[in-house]
Amino acid sequence: MCGIYGYIGQEDASGIITEGLRRLEYRGYDSAGIAVHNGKTIEIRKRQGRIDSGLSKLLDQSPANGKVGIGHTRWATHGDPSDDNSHPHLDASGRIAVVHNGIIENFDRLKKTLMEAGHEFQSATDSEVLAHLIGSHYTPPAEGQEGDVVDLKNAIVTALREVIGTYGVSVVCTDHPDVIIGARRGSPLIIGVGDGEHFLTSDANAVVAHTKQVVFLNDYDVVTMHSDRFTVSNMGTGTASFQISQIEFDDEAAEKGEFNHFMLKEIFEQPQTVRNALRGRVDSEASTAIFGGLNLTPSELRSIDRIVITACGTSWHAGLVGEYLIEELSHIPVEVEYASEFRYRNAPIDKGTLLIAITQSGETADTLAALREAKRRGQTALALCNVVGSSIAREADGGIYLHAGPEIGVASTKAFTSQVTVLTLFALFMGRIRVLSAQQGSEIIKALEAVPDQIEWLLQTHKQIREIAKKYSEATNFFFLGRHINFPVALEGALKLKEISYIHAEGYPAAEMKHGPIALIDSSTPSIVLATDGALYDKIISNQEVVQARKGPVIAIATEGDHTIEGKADEVIFVPKTHELIYPLLSSIPLQLLAYYIAVERGCDVDKPRNLAKSVTVE
Repeated sequence: MCGIYGYIGQEDASGIITEGLRRLEYRGYDSAGIAVHNGKTIEIRKRQGRIDSGLSKLLDQSPANGKVGIGHTRWATHGDPSDDNSHPHLDASGRIAVVHNGIIENFDRLKKTLMEAGHEFQSATDSEVLAHLIGSHYTPPAEGQEGDVVDLKNAIVTALREVIGTYGVSVVCTDHPDVIIGARRGSPLIIGVGDGEHFLTSDANAVVAHTKQVVFLNDYDVVTMHSDRFTVSNMGTGTASFQISQIEFDDEAAEKGEFNHFMLKEIFEQPQTVRNALRGRVDSEASTAIFGGLNLTPSELRSIDRIVITACGTSWHAGLVGEYLIEELSHIPVEVEYASEFRYRNAPIDKGTLLIAITQSGETADTLAALREAKRRGQTALALCNVVGSSIAREADGGIYLHAGPEIGVASTKAFTSQVTVLTLFALFMGRIRVLSAQQGSEIIKALEAVPDQIEWLLQTHKQIREIAKKYSEATNFFFLGRHINFPVALEGALKLKEISYIHAEGYPAAEMKHGPIALIDSSTPSIVLATDGALYDKIISNQEVVQARKGPVIAIATEGDHTIEGKADEVIFVPKTHELIYPLLSSIPLQLLAYYIAVERGCDVDKPRNLAKSVTVE
């Protein structure tokens, strides 16, 4: 949600920042703007709408020249999408420009106090209040005097101490033409370390074209950045330690290449991303998995008698798959909690409970808060995360990286299958130290190692799936039905369709249909039935026939070689045969493709669906 990009160096700041903002478009936004220091004053250019149709055209008409600047893509929280509500915002004097990610919860009270002091506001945003608050604490240098950057930093810190809420903030000032100051609390902010230039961004993907060296700031850190150096302090402790990390992917990984959309590219990357998730983590001889970052001894792992998984959205669905896997293979009770609810519940968590936080970005606000709440109560917390150096990755006691590479499409695809792969390995690992036989473990490993090639085979069916998408793209409602471990896949398939095609879709355990939802079945409401082979195959076929008896069209996801189902469904998409617990890794692929092609048929903006943000960093 929202994006920050700052540049200080020897190049044209406007061009570099605008290109950086384009790399942040996938996070979701409704307006964009920049503030460039031209050596004397700050020039603001901002416009509602997409960068190419708004900000970029404005800059063509009225360039902003300088070597220092900050930019922002806004996802509206306070105030409608508009030019006035776009960032950057100026303070009352016009000397200070601010871009801000996050939410200032006490902005109403602060705004009232500032208005009583004579401040006038140009927008309805909480972020403009922050700009004015910083300005109210700043004393500019006397005429003809050179300002001390410490005065600006102190004004920013003083203002932020009055703020309740979250922020990633970047500031430039007319009195300091060679400085950018940034600070964070609860919203990510990253320094890109260059040679004679530096960057400040909310997402490492945005700077990889210029540098692979980054510093992930911690909460309450404040960075003072010049073109040739930077310093980091902490509002709480005064001093701050930091580590320069290396981005592990290259610039090409964040480009679409030959694909029309990032989402399609990421769907087709899944054979490789599943291989990456498996690489180095399989011990075939011992029929188990290997992890290097759990930071727990075998004795500590055996003492776990309950696991709580917390996540949001697609990661929550992966967690539900994990619940089935862990309980089946290790006999440990598992609960899956929405992070947004867990953080506010007083749920009993005893000493033997392990918390697992699942997140693609590592910055999801609710998941981070849930992890912190568990740690506050003395619980051990692990993270399944895709971003090295992210807040959740750093704050967890241990964890497992997905190694899926950057995921740009808002609708998560490859991160989901990587999460499920890692959860399968973790379930195998916990099972083998508790109750699972070597033979059973070997069967899981054999099935997992076949998955990348099986996904390759599945992706070759994309033309068939596109034809099915054309046939059903005008439907206004869909049901996704599954049982046992395929139930969470049904939820995920429904979410994908909702996210990018704007069609109402619901996922259900198939047997629950007769308890109410079946009232909605008619000839215009397709049902996608996950009917892969397994112990409940006959049950799911029975549920499917109930739908067909009400004239509901059925699209079945079935196991290759199943000839019975061909006469029981309107359309059949086959997946390769595998172990019953591994089907989520295969059955999710056609659902991703179906959602994608339906969205394309409907003319939707697949990579940037309306109202959505890739990384939800505010509550």
